[in-house]
Amino acid sequence: MELNFEKELDRLNPYQREAVLDESPACVVNANVGSGKTTVLITKIQYLHHIKKVGYEDMTVLTFTNKAADEIKSRLLAAEPELPADKLRGFGTFHSTALYYLREFLPVEDLGYSKEFLVIDPEEELELAYDLIRQHKLKIKYKNRLKKRLESAMAVREAEKKVSKYQDDIFELAGLLKEEKAKQDKMTFFDLLENANFLLKEAEQKSVSPKWVIIDEVQDSDTQQLVFTDRLISRGASLFAVGDPNQVIYSWRGSAFQIFYTLKHKYQAKELTLPINYRSSTSILEAARCFLQNGSPLTGVREPGSKIIVRRQYDAFQDACYLAARMKKLHEEGISYGEMAVFYRLQSQSKIFEDVFLREGIPFEVSLKKTVGDVPVLKWCIRLLRFSLNTKDTASGIYVLSSREYGEGISGKKAEEIVRAGQPGKSLLFDRMCGLVENCGELGNEEELFTYFELDRYLNPVSASFHEDSDAVRRLFGSMYAYVREQQAERASGMREFVNSSSLYGLDVLREDISREEDSVKLMTIHASKGLEFSCVFITGVNYGLIPLRTGDMEGEEEERRLFFVGITRAKDHLELSYYMNPQERADPGESRYIRMIPPRLLEHDEDIGPAVSLQELKRQVQEQRRSMTAGCLEQSPGQSLEQNPEQSLEQNPEQSLEQNPEQSLEQSPGQSLEQSPEQSLEQSPGQSLEQSLEQSPEQSSEHSPEQSPEQAKQQKLVRHSRYGTGVVVNEDETMLEAEFEGYGKKEFIKAFSELEYI
Repeated sequence: MELNFEKELDRLNPYQREAVLDESPACVVNANVGSGKTTVLITKIQYLHHIKKVGYEDMTVLTFTNKAADEIKSRLLAAEPELPADKLRGFGTFHSTALYYLREFLPVEDLGYSKEFLVIDPEEELELAYDLIRQHKLKIKYKNRLKKRLESAMAVREAEKKVSKYQDDIFELAGLLKEEKAKQDKMTFFDLLENANFLLKEAEQKSVSPKWVIIDEVQDSDTQQLVFTDRLISRGASLFAVGDPNQVIYSWRGSAFQIFYTLKHKYQAKELTLPINYRSSTSILEAARCFLQNGSPLTGVREPGSKIIVRRQYDAFQDACYLAARMKKLHEEGISYGEMAVFYRLQSQSKIFEDVFLREGIPFEVSLKKTVGDVPVLKWCIRLLRFSLNTKDTASGIYVLSSREYGEGISGKKAEEIVRAGQPGKSLLFDRMCGLVENCGELGNEEELFTYFELDRYLNPVSASFHEDSDAVRRLFGSMYAYVREQQAERASGMREFVNSSSLYGLDVLREDISREEDSVKLMTIHASKGLEFSCVFITGVNYGLIPLRTGDMEGEEEERRLFFVGITRAKDHLELSYYMNPQERADPGESRYIRMIPPRLLEHDEDIGPAVSLQELKRQVQEQRRSMTAGCLEQSPGQSLEQNPEQSLEQNPEQSLEQNPEQSLEQSPGQSLEQSPEQSLEQSPGQSLEQSLEQSPEQSSEHSPEQSPEQAKQQKLVRHSRYGTGVVVNEDETMLEAEFEGYGKKEFIKAFSELEYI
């Protein structure tokens, strides 16, 4: 095995080799983008095990995503097939590792918990909090920020500091919530680290004492995670941390500032660098250097490659049409769809690309992690399992029994009486939940579990979604049984672990994560692109207001620059940037200053490729594209939605039916990027030039509209839009519809892509 390891070392460059062989008690590696960070981290683990004889079980390897942890473990297991998987139980995310320590080593009983506690998501915690506010008649201000306020209050342990600056009962609520969670044997993500940190400080040294702490993407650590790291190092562990300060893009969720400086000075850590980028062409790297903030070197080994293409588009629709044609051509030239990616700043921007790609036959996947809460039946089902496996969880029991969509549909008051009294015979579903732990040994597969709960009865069999809901629950149960078999765990214990994992990571049955094996174009936010690479990258909407977003301070602006740096450096060979002349309302027309920050010699504008096109011509082209895109669409009758038939859409691509998060789609309605705002006034009446249209205000144009009689008004067609409300149809053909909305002016929609309904 040592000979094989020597071969691994021979593949490293001098910088990588120095990091792997370094034996400092604390070492921080500044790894530039594309410099082989993961290879160094895995080789370091193998070096410690095979050369320094450190057991895998004596290492704590911390990552920020389950995907990263799985990659590390799978590569180690591939190199050593005989390695028992349980030796790697200390390899995982901060939260999963804290869960492992709490379950196996730390005295959670001192905090009022049992070893069978379950993990809940923040939404369930808020439900508990609001219930306590109601029960105890607490005065709480700024409830829209209750989650953050509770986290801050719970982190305060000194009694003299528990004084609310808003003069409300937030600290009393935090205390009651803490007691209630312990009583119901439940912890949130925040509690996992907070409780682990507290117990690591108090517990005996021998309970948890790793010899090495190894951290991936250390720049993303927040304060709580730094405390967790410090607790482990204080028990005698050495530190090896790898990260890139130019990729700090999560300060909005608490990433600590200047993490490298902190680690270097707190632990007298040796600082090493991995400066050589193996991923991108030198042209792309030179553009990326314009957005570096710490002056670190960024050296490439590849040829310059092609210039970065900058394209001016009228709007997102024209951009999507162009990309569809461009990708077909690239695919014909031999580049797989899987090597192409479209990045945008906000998830709400994906809808127009999905619609156009679907119609043009471009295979695509949307990287959008879904949670249990996004699918109502699975949210209900997880709560059913939670109560069944932990009958102290009264909130889940009440939720299951009183749901209006599933279960017995009894009132909340009656459900609470049944659950708190715990008397059998009052509810069949309640009895089945209470008996699961006793009977689960006899339920050998997902179908038997489905039958045990009589879910054919409780999933609302008369609803239109019954078959879809039943299939989703069966997949959930199937995943749970597969997990129990894989872990070789006792069934009830394995089910608890599965429910905890679903809270920590989401569920495979839900997750719309991209697959690198699928030959499909990847659509994702720039945030989601971190850690990935593609041959061809298209960054869309590079307008001020989107890239970068408008920020209120210098820190926000710096993070936007780092985020753009991350997006650029995902590209290996080909990079295109597009901006819009008629963007959505949050952005300004014209190219972002980020494009102007790149040296002109590295860029090739669309004007350089062909003749310059006026804004009027761009609009004409878009209208032609819209007509061709919607040609053949059936004109729908009044009372019918103007969208695609949902059943038809599902038949075309069933994978896309769950991709849009309802909460995220509120930011931008699906027709928004195709509409013209009143300020831009880009609508034209027949025979009117664009210049005249720009000069004429909405007020002026309304003066030319003759006043209508009540009889005429009754004949007007009315439409309803989720954002703009009720509007009057002023112009319509087989593909387009223009309506006027009070307070918003005239808006133009493509029928096939809109969310309008006739009323």
